Amino acid sequence: MDASGFDDAVLGRGLPGAAEAALAEAGRLRADPPAAMAALMRAQALAPGHPAVLIALYRHHFYGHRLSLARDVARRALLVGAQALGLPAAWREVPRQPLSGAQDDAVTRFYLFTLKGYAYLSLRLDDPVEARDALALLRHLDPDDRVGGALVEAVRQRALVGEDPDDAGAPPVTGAAAWARLAPA
Repeated sequence: MDASGFDDAVLGRGLPGAAEAALAEAGRLRADPPAAMAALMRAQALAPGHPAVLIALYRHHFYGHRLSLARDVARRALLVGAQALGLPAAWREVPRQPLSGAQDDAVTRFYLFTLKGYAYLSLRLDDPVEARDALALLRHLDPDDRVGGALVEAVRQRALVGEDPDDAGAPPVTGAAAWARLAPA
C-alpha cells in the first residue's frame, strides 16, 4: 500500500467487506480470545497488509498480554509503513533524519507510533538493545516528540539505573518489572 489512501486505510476504510465484517466480529468477541482471534485471522487472510487489520491484531495480542506476538505484528506494521513512506524495509536502515508529517500525516504517524510500540515491547520483552536502538531512531525521525517517544526513553533510562518510574522513594525496580508498571491492565 502506498501513501495515497493510507489515511483512509488507518481508519479502516478500503477493506474488503468480508474483512471489515471479520474485524467487527472480532471486536464483538473480544471477551472470547480464541473466537476473536479466529475472526482476526479471517480478516488477515482477506487483507494481510491493511493497517486496520494490523492495528486490530496488535491490540488483540497486546491487551491479551501476548507481547511477543504483538511485537511480531509491530514488525509487520513497520514494513507496511516503510513501504508507504518509501523507506528501507529494515527499520535499522532508515536514514536518521526527521520525517515530515509527524504532526498530521497518517502514514508518518502510523510508522512513528508503530516504532514507539515496537521499542516499548522490546523493553517489556527484556530486549534492551533493540529497544534502545528503536528509541534512538524514533528520536531522529520525530525530534519534536509528536508521538511521545521521550516518555518511553525516560522510563528506559530510569530502569537502567534501578529507579522505579512511579515512586522514587520505593526500592529500585529494574528490567521487565519496571516496564510492566507502564502497561495497561
